[in-house]
Amino acid sequence: MLGKFLTRSENETINLGREFSKVLKAGDVVALYGELGSGKTRFIQGVCKGLGVSEVVNSPTFIIMNRYEGRLKVYHFDFYRIDEVDEIIEIGFNEFIYNDAVSLIEWAEKVGEILPDSRYEVVLNFGSNENERIIEISKL
Repeated sequence: MLGKFLTRSENETINLGREFSKVLKAGDVVALYGELGSGKTRFIQGVCKGLGVSEVVNSPTFIIMNRYEGRLKVYHFDFYRIDEVDEIIEIGFNEFIYNDAVSLIEWAEKVGEILPDSRYEVVLNFGSNENERIIEISKL
């Protein structure tokens, strides 16, 4: 499930995340990039639904990470408020992403230098209409 996709609503973005979740396995890291309001959290909500998470999925902007249980363990990171990579290293980031969980990382550009070489990248951009999003999914 790699390529470039156009969604026309929040529900379509969630559904794309749900479809993408089908390729994920334990230990995968998904780095998400996009401006504020571009749909990163909606996409992650779909991934979590697809992984069987029954909890409400919200962005952990103020607490940095949420943990969810589904058919796989999920760590959802939000680095919007992070200023220095050292802050992430100090919380034990490597122990979280190098294990049997799926790690979903919003604002991944803030920690690019410590992301694993092997990962999925999801880039979300605004489309030409208010609710459109252009979403590119690749694997490194």
